[in-house]
Amino acid sequence: MILVTGASGYVGGRLVPALEEGGARVRCLARKPQYLAGRFSSRTDVVAGDVLDPDSLRKALQGVDAAYYLVHSMGSKEDFGEQDRVGARNFARAARERGVRRVIYLGGLAGDGPLSPHLASRLEVGRILASEGVPTLEFRASIIIGSGSLSFELLRSLVNKLPVMVTPRWVGTAAQPIAIDDVIAYLIHGLDIEHEGSAVFEIGGPRRVTYGELMREYARQAGVRRVMIPVPFLNPRLSSLWLGLVTPVYARVGRKLVTSLRNETVVRDTAALERFPVRPLDVSEAVARALREEDREMAGTRWSDAVSSSGRQPLWGGKRFGSRIVDRRQAVVRADAAGAFAPIQRIGGSRGWYFANWLWTWRGAVDLLAGGVGMRRGRRHPVDVRPGDPLDFWRVEAFEPNRLLHLQAEMKVPGRAWLQFEVEPAEEGSRITQTAVFDPLSLGGLLYWYGLYPIHWLIFRGMLRGIARRCDSQCPERI
Repeated sequence: MILVTGASGYVGGRLVPALEEGGARVRCLARKPQYLAGRFSSRTDVVAGDVLDPDSLRKALQGVDAAYYLVHSMGSKEDFGEQDRVGARNFARAARERGVRRVIYLGGLAGDGPLSPHLASRLEVGRILASEGVPTLEFRASIIIGSGSLSFELLRSLVNKLPVMVTPRWVGTAAQPIAIDDVIAYLIHGLDIEHEGSAVFEIGGPRRVTYGELMREYARQAGVRRVMIPVPFLNPRLSSLWLGLVTPVYARVGRKLVTSLRNETVVRDTAALERFPVRPLDVSEAVARALREEDREMAGTRWSDAVSSSGRQPLWGGKRFGSRIVDRRQAVVRADAAGAFAPIQRIGGSRGWYFANWLWTWRGAVDLLAGGVGMRRGRRHPVDVRPGDPLDFWRVEAFEPNRLLHLQAEMKVPGRAWLQFEVEPAEEGSRITQTAVFDPLSLGGLLYWYGLYPIHWLIFRGMLRGIARRCDSQCPERI
């Protein structure tokens, strides 16, 4: 049995199908198992657990031969370094107690000199995992290039949206990008390599490039011309806000990324090429492959799929909420259930919200300024929906084809919020029920809701009308 932590994330979400294809028995550890429902083969077990909960780890590691540790807390607004330390220590001890043969960890390459908190944490996690005596293989990678990866989405957004880029000093830092397919290959080969004890392997593509050269390579393949004007004075905070304005990366994650970009991330030890049969793609081919997948809108996973991409969600136990506020509206359309649900299933992302998209964009901008996720994440796929998917500043909690879409808010609000769409048969076709629920946190939550009530009323009313018009005008199935 193989345990995969971080299966909802970008790398883990691609590793699990690759393991399944090889015939492995896989178990996934997830804080919210419902978000992985239907994502993997029926042979794969999904169990509830958290690396910060030792008891859940001991249960999940029962009968496990090898385990992948793909967890990090960069999206957390708390001390992510301390959370990473506690999680790694809990996991290492539980793995030793359960007799796990090998732990495989994906960390980060780091150069000489003072390290950013993010990179220092990645190295520390590797040391902690190996400290309890379980043989640990640590793969250290630079930028991972692939459709949907955080690095690639950041790069793509910068180049696509900024014809003229004012670039800070970090664009001259050297890196050694590696394609996501090559990362997965290394991780899988790590199961069977004969090696006593723990080891660190540095992995990367065959060529070193600067971040500026990587941007130019993307621009060349995308067929766009871009001008870069270097400046020496964009500090990490300003750079993170700059990233938040034009990329899917919101300011909290952006700050942690930018502070890491000052460190060179290049391979100095080539042992991985000698020990593993993986021959990584050149950066040009890695970008080309990612572009092909992006063009098909078929990114298998995205960095924002991970629940941690929105930060650790608040624990509301003991908090005092006011009366729950419900805004429920209905519309009857002439389409059957499939036709009525079609525009609902496509909501958000590039298609928008069927009414006043500029207001949604404004709300996303306010959320970014408040340290939230904003609207930059979009959708994983233009049509396909699955529980756990990010959808702009919402996350899909439940999905039933042609019947139900239930979203939980991940934007900054003084309380909890949900948005739900239901479709059911009606005499004249189908009935769409749209329900917005807000659970205000004390007086501040009530002031927030009623202070914005005219906008809420306008948006919810207009959104349902827009969905109904789309059904009656474009749905191919009519009653």
